Formats: sequence, C-alpha cells, structure tokens
Amino acid sequence: MSGFRILMADDHPIFRAGLCALLESHEGWEVCGEAADGRDAVEKCRQLKPDLVILDICMPKLNGVDAARQMLKENPAQRILVLTDVDSEQVARDCLEAGVRGWVLKSDGAADLTAAVEAMQRHKCIFSLGVSDLIIGSYLGRRRAGPTAATVSKLSPREREVVQLLAEGKTSKEAAMILNLSVKTAETHRSNIMFKLKLHSIAELVLYAVRNEIVHVPLPPVAALPQHGNGRADVALLGLN
Repeated sequence: MSGFRILMADDHPIFRAGLCALLESHEGWEVCGEAADGRDAVEKCRQLKPDLVILDICMPKLNGVDAARQMLKENPAQRILVLTDVDSEQVARDCLEAGVRGWVLKSDGAADLTAAVEAMQRHKCIFSLGVSDLIIGSYLGRRRAGPTAATVSKLSPREREVVQLLAEGKTSKEAAMILNLSVKTAETHRSNIMFKLKLHSIAELVLYAVRNEIVHVPLPPVAALPQHGNGRADVALLGLN
C-alpha cells in the first residue's frame, strides 16, 4: 500500500528540511518532492500528483495564493495545506475563495501541524485557532459595518504573475523567459498593468505589489550599535542598501 504523498513548498531550506524530517517520521507519510518557489511548486504538483501540497505564502517567482489558484484550476480536488507566518485576513480569504481548505500558522506547534495533515488526509477542512479567529473576526466586522461594494481585482492571473516578477526585480525579458512568453507579449502585459493601475514607475509597481500582498517584504534585521558617550544607542537597519 502506497503512503500518503506530500509535496513540501517553502523557500527556506533549513525550515523545509526540518519539516520534511518531521513529516517522514510519521508512519505512512512520504515527502515525494520539495519546491523552493511557487512556480516550481506548481510544476512539481503537476508532475508528481501528490495527495497533499503543504504551501507557504511568501515565495519568490509566484506567491502561494497564485500558486494555489493554478494548482486548483488544474485539479479542483487537490488538497492544499497553507503553512505560513502570514496572518492577513485578505490573503486567507483569497485562499479560501481559490479552494484551499487547510491553514496552519508557523507559530503553531508541531502537534498542530500533524493534526492538520491528518485532517487533510481524511479530506477534512482544518484551520488553526489563530486563523479561525482572524477570519471570523473579519466576517463579523464586515457585517457590523454593513454591506459594501465588492472589491474586484483589476488584474488577470497572468498579469499578477508579471507584477510579482517585475516587483522582484526581473526585466521584461527575464519575465518573458520564466513565463514562456515572447518579450513583446511580456512588455504588452507590463504596459497594460501600468495603464490599468494608473502607475508611472517600477517603484510605484513595487509599492502596489507589497500593499496588495502579491509580494511580501520581510523586515530587515536590526543591529544595535555601541552606545555613545551620552548613553544613547544608535540602531541601524541592515539590508536596505
């Protein structure tokens, strides 16, 4: 009898290795593949056909939300468990609308993750307490605020992919190669995006991508500098240059 096959997608190699070891220590579970970015996760899901994909949200080349959309578009029955440190209600709602039925925070314990995978193995929905509180609190808040106009995304799925690649510093030519498009088509997407969003520079595009959680920017590490004679310590933010 074959084991329960899991594809693990996370861009942090040490975290991914530790998680794979944890999963494979469970009897009957097998990590059939690993992916370090969202685009690779979609391709390996297509090739390996795992029983479950464990997917981070903050990944290069293609974020977890759009990766999940592509996986579920190709196979609506694909089981996906989001494992992330993102606690955004909007991202959680986007994943639910795409068809994701499991979500655990990285701050949860190993037992919570194991219980979530077991639930997904039984085709159950599972959301950790922190995520459930987030979604329910947002829902109740919207009800108290009364009906509002639905927010409609201005960008197509392909345009979201182009936005992420450009925001990550790729040129139109590099984006075209990654997406298997002609350079002219990639440049047309770029022009259409700028027109739709009324943006005038790549800096504005990056800001849009961050604000709309298409890309995620980690906080830079903080290093305390030696105190000066006046007893005041200067603090430098590293990694901003």
